[in-house]
Amino acid sequence: MGRSQETFNKKDVRSKKEKKRKEKEKKRLARKESEKKTSLDDMIAYVDEHGMISSTAPDPTKKKKEIELEDIEIGVPVRDSDQDLDPIRKGTVAFFNDSKGYGFIKDNETKESVFVHVNNLLEEIKEGNLVSFEVEMGHKGPTAVRVKLIK
Repeated sequence: MGRSQETFNKKDVRSKKEKKRKEKEKKRLARKESEKKTSLDDMIAYVDEHGMISSTAPDPTKKKKEIELEDIEIGVPVRDSDQDLDPIRKGTVAFFNDSKGYGFIKDNETKESVFVHVNNLLEEIKEGNLVSFEVEMGHKGPTAVRVKLIK
């Protein structure tokens, strides 16, 4: 009784499944062949003296620069006292909300935004004003204090 009673639809479904199975088998074989082609040499990368990754090995005849162990610094370097910023900074008011009483000043030197509250103002300010201020650490980060307009 086998397949003589199959409808056209059943034959179509069976042929599609067979076709899909053959395509899957071809893809698997192709993938297997491509894996054989890649070797360990294709996967090796070299790092030069500047820290750049390259696919070519470094030149062994090139003279290498000697570095003293004491010259290597790990971590954040200690800032010199002469490098300290001027305590009175200048900046532009980037945002200020009069109704809520706070805003942000963009420092001209460091380009950082510093929070400012209406309680720390010596004069009234608006967005776009050039101001001088000092920075102190507040509850949530740096805060501008003693803020006054620059004429």
